Amino acid sequence: MTMKVSIIIPVLNEASGIEQMLTALLALKLPAEVIVVDGGSDDGTIKQAQLPSVLVIEAPRGRARQMNAGAAVAQADYLLFLHADTRLPESTTQQLERVFKKQAAWGRFDVRVSGQAKMLAVVAHLMNWRSRLSGIATGDQAIFVKRELFEVLNGFADQPLMEDIELSKRLLAHARPLCLKGPALTSGRRWEQHGVWSTITLMWWLRWRYWRGESAEKLAKDYS
Repeated sequence: MTMKVSIIIPVLNEASGIEQMLTALLALKLPAEVIVVDGGSDDGTIKQAQLPSVLVIEAPRGRARQMNAGAAVAQADYLLFLHADTRLPESTTQQLERVFKKQAAWGRFDVRVSGQAKMLAVVAHLMNWRSRLSGIATGDQAIFVKRELFEVLNGFADQPLMEDIELSKRLLAHARPLCLKGPALTSGRRWEQHGVWSTITLMWWLRWRYWRGESAEKLAKDYS
């Protein structure tokens, strides 16, 4: 099968779960190359990520910088940016065929959020609804984009937060995103650790401030 997509996974201190995540990803047998970009882990992440058919590279710390570094070595027609705590659905190959057939400029997956809290289902619904309405995608929705378009736009902006939203805004100038039904499964650990409603409130507050023009550097301090 011809390789059509490069899956780029930025990581930092993910030793406890990266091998399992990559094993599950490789089991999907996607028409893809897998690139793990480490941002300076000190817990053995690089060793755990060195599986057959996985390219592991290092880059300066920062999700945007790491994803840009992965894109720079990618070989496929499409780039798919995947968080280490997100799992693609079993039907990914079939869903990506729709992308290739339509020659979609970019897009993302609907998501489901894992965890015990019942409100996480509502969180996922709101994320998917908001994204379809606004055309803005977030990193946990597994954003994909044509490599040539990504290069024309000079990739992700070098900022510590909201790099996914910033890229989405520039991509929207070219096309609306193709929304795949997924669902990709993303971790609800942050919502559960900090409280679902507290996390929802924080994220909306940060996005509103970003929309008002506050710097990503300032917002990153409040997010950490």
